[in-house]
Amino acid sequence: MGRYVLRRLLQMVPVFLGTTLLIFVMVYALGDPVAAFFGDRAPDPATAARIRAELGLDQPLWRQYVDYLGRILTGDFGTAFNGRQVTELMTSAFPVTLRLTLVAFVIEMGFGVVLGVVSGLRRGRLVDTSVLAFTLLVISVPTFVTGYLLQYLLGVRWNLVPPAVSPQAPLRELLLPGVVLALVSLAYVTRLTRTSVAENARADYLRTAVAKGLPRRRVVVRHLLRNSLVPVVTFLGVDIGTLMAGAIVTERIFNIQGVGYHLWQGILRQNSPTVVGFVTVLVLVFLFANLLVDLLYAALDPRIRYA
Repeated sequence: MGRYVLRRLLQMVPVFLGTTLLIFVMVYALGDPVAAFFGDRAPDPATAARIRAELGLDQPLWRQYVDYLGRILTGDFGTAFNGRQVTELMTSAFPVTLRLTLVAFVIEMGFGVVLGVVSGLRRGRLVDTSVLAFTLLVISVPTFVTGYLLQYLLGVRWNLVPPAVSPQAPLRELLLPGVVLALVSLAYVTRLTRTSVAENARADYLRTAVAKGLPRRRVVVRHLLRNSLVPVVTFLGVDIGTLMAGAIVTERIFNIQGVGYHLWQGILRQNSPTVVGFVTVLVLVFLFANLLVDLLYAALDPRIRYA
């Protein structure tokens, strides 16, 4: 097991380098951040050259990337073009987005798995048809439509929840944004769980467990659900990073100043250090989430062994 973890950690190094290099090249090569400082006005060549030299933008792109890697190894993600440290922005943004992601993850995992199990055990019945129709509707409606609709109905029209989130982002104010963020993923988790449960319900090992006279709850929880959750855990592990990166729309709707807000501002203002720094941390989140998923396989499926 230890050798497997070490091997996976070593495999993450080239993936991290390749991903961050691609992001770095795309962000820094597709636009001139110095020109964005001056808006529609043409910058003075001498002033623009001085600013590029101060920001290190006059160096070759490969040199900028090597310097960037050297800095992030010491925890220095650079300085945004507005003078603030990127780590300072991360300190204020990531806790908010992590709370929002946690709320969305609990909602999608709890309701998605339960609905999927109920639908899979009653395949072809009214409950199954209703769940499939609901998930299809959720997937078909864009997130910004769902967000604005729930914000208007629950927050403005009926005054059940705050329509916007305060800068402190307490947990109770994140419930509605968490629902909006989790809805699409909840639909996919439900469909994936339903398909996996319906497939494993006809397996030989399950018929053997029933023939032994085991209680239905033990058959479902210990045998059916445990094996059916392997593909679901794979999706949930990847979805952790997806929720954090995909919170841009939700955070803009509910005025949440988290990762999505700062990414949007960085892209809009061509603030390259902010975009590259935040995306680098999101890449690390994706990598470690996938590693955790691989380690959970052995706990869910005894047939899986790591050499």
